[in-house]
This record gives sequence, C-alpha cells and structure tokens, in this order.
Amino acid sequence: MTPLIAIPAAGSSSRMQGRDKLLEPIDGTPLLRRQTNAALATNLNVLVLIRPGDTDRRNALPNDPKLQISTVPDASEGMAATLRRAAAASGDQPLMILLPDVPGITTEDIQRVLSVFVDHRGSKVVRASGTKDRPGTPICLPAKVATGFSTLKGDEGGRSILNEKAVELVRLNSDRATRDLNTPEDWAAWRAEHADD
Repeated sequence: MTPLIAIPAAGSSSRMQGRDKLLEPIDGTPLLRRQTNAALATNLNVLVLIRPGDTDRRNALPNDPKLQISTVPDASEGMAATLRRAAAASGDQPLMILLPDVPGITTEDIQRVLSVFVDHRGSKVVRASGTKDRPGTPICLPAKVATGFSTLKGDEGGRSILNEKAVELVRLNSDRATRDLNTPEDWAAWRAEHADD
C-alpha cells in the first residue's frame, strides 16, 4: 500500500525574529510550496498540516488534486498535535513524514526512501540520514507504527515511538537530510553556500 506524505507545517517559526521560515523564498518560490511540489512530484497523495487561520501558508501552497490541507486546532501544544492529526488522516495507510524546513531534500530523495520502504513491503521504518548516519527527513512508517503517534503529547515529536523500533537508514550525500533552517542566521549561511547554484 502506498504511503500518505504528510508535511507538518503548523509550527510558529519562533526563532525567525518575526519572519516565517516556511515562506522564505528559494529561487522565487516559498520554501513550503517548493517542498510540497517535491512531494507531489512522486504522484502520491500529500497532506499539509497548518495552524488555523494561517492564510499566508495556505496561499503559498499549490493547487493540486493530490494535495489536501488540514488545520491543527491544538498546534500550540507542539509537534505531537500535528503528528496525531497526520496519523489520523493516514488511517490504515503507511505514513511518510517530510519536514518542510529542510530545503536540500528533493523528489529523488523522497523516492529513494519510498523505494527502500517498498522493498521491505512496508514492514519496516525507513528514514533518510546524513553521511554520518544522523537520522533526518523523510521518514516512512508502516501503518501500525504510525498509529502509535495517536498517543503523543507535547513537543516530543515521534521519538518515544521510534525509539522502540528498528529503523533502516537511507544514507544521502552531504547533510541535506538533516539540515533544517530555523533562524535568520541559518538562512543566511545556506544562501551564501548556494549563491552559485
């Protein structure tokens, strides 16, 4: 069974000094739209989760029949609320979590993780990593593992669930699976490095 790709975009960008990290442009395209397009290019269904009333992020998203947008009423609780909503939406499907603030991830990277997941017939957690095996994004979860996200609380993310599972890492070149951009300094450094791309 093919996974649902969930993009958790209900955070507050609290470290960006008033800017929204997911609306920062790369080649003229807001990061959230760019990463959503990368997910949609797999031809899988994509769910983007946002805060209620977040018209700016909603308006940044593409118009695509495979895209669903869902609000997270309790988003202020932290990442757990968003993951609970994603797990509920996936039902008995496998679930892929793709963090939206990691601009190095491409459609090809997503497909590579999906391919390994399919090779295991959807029975094993499969996750992209950096060259030093630091776990990153995306991560693909069997349905029975994703169901465990329904018990998450606070801002812990899925660590408490995943710590109990065997995870196969798919090593990507460089740090693109793990490098997230959370501050203006992060963005400035990343743009300086990619100025000639």
